[in-house]
Amino acid sequence: MDIIFSSKKLEKEFNSDTELGKVYGNQRAKAIMKKMTQLAAADSLEQLRNTPGRCHALKGDLAGVFSLDLDGPSLMTNTSTNQFRPNYSVVPGEILIDALEERSISQSDLALRMGRPIKTINEIVQGKTGITADTALQLERVLNIPAKFWLNLESNYQNFSAKERERARLMNFTGWLKQIPVSAMIKFGWISKRIDPVAQLQEVLSFYGIASPEVWNEQWLSPKVAFRNSETFEKEPGAASAWLRRGEILAQQINCKTFDAKGVREAIFEIRELTLKEHTDIKVEITKKCATYGIAVVFVPGLSKAHISGASKWLTPQKALIQINLRHGTDDHFWLTFFHEMAHILLHGKKEVFLDVNPTGEQSLKEHEANSFASDILMPPKNLEAFVSSRKFDKRSIVCFAQEIGIAPGVVVGKLQRRELIDSAQYNDLKRQVI
Repeated sequence: MDIIFSSKKLEKEFNSDTELGKVYGNQRAKAIMKKMTQLAAADSLEQLRNTPGRCHALKGDLAGVFSLDLDGPSLMTNTSTNQFRPNYSVVPGEILIDALEERSISQSDLALRMGRPIKTINEIVQGKTGITADTALQLERVLNIPAKFWLNLESNYQNFSAKERERARLMNFTGWLKQIPVSAMIKFGWISKRIDPVAQLQEVLSFYGIASPEVWNEQWLSPKVAFRNSETFEKEPGAASAWLRRGEILAQQINCKTFDAKGVREAIFEIRELTLKEHTDIKVEITKKCATYGIAVVFVPGLSKAHISGASKWLTPQKALIQINLRHGTDDHFWLTFFHEMAHILLHGKKEVFLDVNPTGEQSLKEHEANSFASDILMPPKNLEAFVSSRKFDKRSIVCFAQEIGIAPGVVVGKLQRRELIDSAQYNDLKRQVI
C-alpha cells in the first residue's frame, strides 16, 4: 500500500528514525515505526483490522477515515501528497510478537498451534529466519491476519535489508563519480540531482544500465571494447561513455524497421536534398527517413570533455545507430558528419564502433573511406574539381556552383575552407544553423 502524508513536515519525520526519536521520543518512535511497517505491508487499511494496534473505521463526519492506535488514536486519511520512503525497517518478528501479546499467546503456544518447532518461531521473532509462504498461511489461520500481510512484511524487510547492504557496499565507490560528468548530465536532464552521494551514484549507474562501477570498468574500459583505442575515449572515458550512452538510450526509443542496405543507398540522395530545406524540422525528417531503413539517428548535446563530432555502431544485427553532436550546428559540418557516419554503417563491420573527432581527419583506411564517401555524396568529384580549377571563389560563384549540384552553399564554403582555398572566416554567412 502506498503511504503519503498531508505535509512535508510529517513526511520528513516519518521517513527518518532519527527525526521520529527527536519529535516523539525513542519509545513512541519505535511504536510508530512498527505501525508504519504494518501499513506498508498491507494491501489496504481493511487488511489491518486484526493486526496489532486497533485499526478501525470511524463514523459520522469522519466516515471513510481509519484510525490506527499507537499509544493513543492517530488519524489516517488519503488526502496527502508526500510519500513514505523510510530509512528504517522493522523485523517481521517484532510485529508477530505484538500480535501474540494482544492475544495472550506465547511463542511455545503458537508453535503448538502451527505444528512447528519452538526454535523456528523464536528464529522468526529474532529475524534469523524469514516468513515463508507456508508459514504465512499458518499464521493466517492461527491469528486471523492475512497471509499476504505477513509475506509483504517479509518482502519489505528483505528488500530494505538488501538495499542497506548495497548502500554500504556502494559507499566505497562514490569517488568513482569524479570521472563522470555528473553536473553536465544533470544540466541536460539525463539524470536527476541527488544530495546523497550514494543516491547520486545509483542514479548514474541506472543511467548506464549497470549494477556497479566494476561493471562499468568491464563494459567501457576493457581492452575488448571496440572503441577502446580511440584517442578521445582514452583521454576522457567518463565523458565519452556518457555521451555514447545517451545516444543508446535515445535510439532505444526510436522504432526502426529492419535494416535495408539497398533502401539506404537508394534514399541517400533524397536525404541529400534536405540540405536545401529550411532547418526548423530537419532533425525530425532525417530521423523519420532513416528509421524506415533500420537506422536510428539521434542528436546529443556535446559534453565539454568529449570532443566527438559523431559516432556510429550497430545496436542489433538489424538496427544501426548514427549519433550526431549538437555542438557543431552549421550545415557544412553537420552534413559531412552525417554522411561520414552513414559510410561506416554501409561500408564497415557490424562489430565495430566508430568515434569521430574530426570527420576530415584521415586516421585509418576506414576513416579515409568514410571521408571519401561523405565528400563524394555531397559534391560529385568531377563537378568539384572543375569548380576548383576555375579558381573563382567569390560569393556569387559559390552560390551558383551550389545551385548547379543541388547542395546548400554553406556545404561548399566548408569544403573550400577545409581545402584552404578560402580563408576560414570567409563567407560564413552562407552557412546555416542546422541544429
